[in-house]
Amino acid sequence: MSNLDSVKAIYQAFAETDIPSVLGLLSPDIDWTEAEGFPYAGTYHGPHSVLTGVFMRLGSEWNGFAAVPDEFVDGGDTIVALGKYSGTYKATGKSFQANFAHVWKVQDGKAIRFIQYVDTLLVHRALQP
Repeated sequence: MSNLDSVKAIYQAFAETDIPSVLGLLSPDIDWTEAEGFPYAGTYHGPHSVLTGVFMRLGSEWNGFAAVPDEFVDGGDTIVALGKYSGTYKATGKSFQANFAHVWKVQDGKAIRFIQYVDTLLVHRALQP
C-alpha cells in the first residue's frame, strides 16, 4: 500500500465510523496536532491519546461530523489532503462547514504525524449559543 493509499484509507475508515481501522493506520508514536483555536487544539501523542482527545469528543459532541477530502497532493512520505469539515454541534444545534488542509507524514504505511489547518472561526460560530 502506498503512503497515499494509507492516508486515503484513513479518511474512508473515518467516513464509515470504523475508528479501530483509523487507529490501526496510525503509528504508535504519532504526533497528532489540532489547530490552535480549534475546540480540541493541541498535540496528541499516540493513538490512544488521539482516540480520547479527539475522536471520542467528536463522536459525543457533534452530529454527523465529517472530514471529506476533495484533493490529495502526493509528496511521497508527505501527503496533503484538502477538503471540507461539516457537522452539527449537539449543544447548540448549529451546523458549520469549513475548508481544511491536513498534512500527513507517513512511514512504513503508518501515519507518524498529522497537522490540521482550518478556519477555526467557522467552527466556533457553531459552538456559540
